[in-house]
Amino acid sequence: MAGMKDALVDQRKRLLAAVLRDVADTSRYLGRDSLDPATCAAFLAVPRHEFVPPEIRDLAYENRPLPIGEDQTISQPFIVAIMTDLLGLTPDARVLEVGTGCGYQAALLAEIADRVVTLERVGSLADASRARLKRLGYENVAVLHADGGKGWAAEAPYDTIIVTAAAKKVPEALLQQLRPGGRMIVPVGRRGWTQSLILFEKDAKGTVTEGCHLPVAFVPLLDNIRA
Repeated sequence: MAGMKDALVDQRKRLLAAVLRDVADTSRYLGRDSLDPATCAAFLAVPRHEFVPPEIRDLAYENRPLPIGEDQTISQPFIVAIMTDLLGLTPDARVLEVGTGCGYQAALLAEIADRVVTLERVGSLADASRARLKRLGYENVAVLHADGGKGWAAEAPYDTIIVTAAAKKVPEALLQQLRPGGRMIVPVGRRGWTQSLILFEKDAKGTVTEGCHLPVAFVPLLDNIRA
């Protein structure tokens, strides 16, 4: 058992090293050439193999996206890491995630932030992620079956918002739920077209600016709720 645990830790360390190489290679887009220590620690703490289907667990620590069912994927670890890092999370942060999927991104956020509200439009994925995160001890995550494009006004405003599917345009409802001084990261563009990962920052007066613009490829953000 100890040998298996050590092997998993080694796999996470090798994956993090691969992610850090990708960060350095894309620094012209990201405005940074490394990751914050808190992001690295969260990355090493979360067992990615628990978030992928059993039949492909041997691929869990490769730096690539993997299918999780329902035409959805668990994102490439490099993308997950930089999206987490660009948010600039603090230990007291309240985070809204749009697109729970398997719950891996939510777990990373929960390692750093105080509260994570995550929305998933596919009921089966929401149920599975809720049970998985609870089993793994993530008590500071609320998984809700809801239309992510509308956000979740009941707990707004949020310090940070992260969208894990590509929006054709930035959902205005999400910007309204972002507090002044907050950050939102979202891939924008159509599937099969050029998509960009964009970081939005809202200043104290409510003015929104954008940056990053890393080329990416995400599944689309959809607005229909599936049981």
